[in-house]
Amino acid sequence: MALKDAWDALFGKTRLPKATIDNLFAISAASVTMQSEMNLKASSTAGLCFKPLESSHYDAARTEIEELLQLSCKETGSTYRITTDEYRFTWVVLEDPDFEDLVTGLHLVSQTLIERGFGTYLLCAIFRFENAKPVYWVYNFKQGRYYPFVPAPDKTRDNAVEIRMRSLLERELPIEKDVGMWYPLWGIPL
Repeated sequence: MALKDAWDALFGKTRLPKATIDNLFAISAASVTMQSEMNLKASSTAGLCFKPLESSHYDAARTEIEELLQLSCKETGSTYRITTDEYRFTWVVLEDPDFEDLVTGLHLVSQTLIERGFGTYLLCAIFRFENAKPVYWVYNFKQGRYYPFVPAPDKTRDNAVEIRMRSLLERELPIEKDVGMWYPLWGIPL
């Protein structure tokens, strides 16, 4: 174990797995399969969630993210908003009818946070799909894997649909194998 790894382990810091950020792009191809096999249409919104951090470095990174989003949105026609949920997590929510632009935009924001040393604060990226009800694919940055989340009434989940989605897409997406790591995310601002 390298000294840096030992130091990080001692103080509870974790690093993102290598290639984590590039796994984000796998959802693009999977969206075609979801449309054709499950009649799920990609929503025009997607989001990125990260833990809040009070620091001047974070303020500088947030400013850079907003500048990058403004430039990117000019080029793609996307819109964005940055919001805080009831649990005080920060969300970057993108809106664009072109699903590829959403994926690229979230990649840009997450890459910026990683480059500025805030990669460990990244929690997840969320991609919404719709049929009769919303279906989400959650990308867990710490694991570098996706999992489905299908909310049902009264803060329950439609586990049967989630398992079916996993079976359908396990060859196209890096899916979290441990179902115990499929955390529900209530109050998603998408």
